[in-house]
Amino acid sequence: MLILFLLFIIQFSIACACLAVTTEQQHQLAMEGWKRAKLNIKIKTQTIFHCYGFENQTYPPDNITSCVAPDGTNQCPPCWNILRNAINSSLKICGGIGLFFSFTEFVGVWLTVRYRNQRDPRANPSAFL
Repeated sequence: MLILFLLFIIQFSIACACLAVTTEQQHQLAMEGWKRAKLNIKIKTQTIFHCYGFENQTYPPDNITSCVAPDGTNQCPPCWNILRNAINSSLKICGGIGLFFSFTEFVGVWLTVRYRNQRDPRANPSAFL
């Protein structure tokens, strides 16, 4: 029961942290991640999200052949404009799921405390334990 309660505290804290991250904090974390990412990761990200660079277009359009904007032009937006929505929705989904399961664990702790030491009505009352 103690482990379940500690798990509730940790999971609840992480879920609240996911839901409390502001747009500025998301931007700062994403910018640091972009700076530290290897070139192949950046290219994969730019290919998947059809974007270029982080906030400015750091490479000329000819360097990445798969950059075709959804409207068919060769002008791709900066990746932060697209990643912002993906990061924000991911944090909200993870936070919501974390809150759901942390409260489910809390209900488990409550049920354990409530029903753990009840006597079995079928048991012999004169028997020890």
